[in-house]
Amino acid sequence: MSKRIMVVEDNDLNRKLFCDVLKANGFDVASVADGRSVIELAKDYSPDLIIMDIQLPGVSGIDLIQTAREESLLQKVPILAVTAFAAKGDEERVISAGATKYLAKPVSIVPFMGAVMEMINS
Repeated sequence: MSKRIMVVEDNDLNRKLFCDVLKANGFDVASVADGRSVIELAKDYSPDLIIMDIQLPGVSGIDLIQTAREESLLQKVPILAVTAFAAKGDEERVISAGATKYLAKPVSIVPFMGAVMEMINS
């Protein structure tokens, strides 16, 4: 059975790129553009990995990560945070919120897939 990955990204091009690359590598992928519906959808989908943009309209990815960590069904799901925020202290803030790993945008495919494979196989 394919591993399930949820992609939370409001930018259409980034979301499509992430989803296309993941599907090409054999993953079952669900994508979400609206951060407000993420937690309920994730509980229904039961992902093996969540890829979370930090800058989402209407809700912060950091808040969503913290909420996911409070949900019994999502507590142990690894979260790969991706963001254009790459200022000093941002990575520490995202990791301390509960993300498993952090990648700064623009994201190249090789490091992206390296992070995905490491997280999905651990």
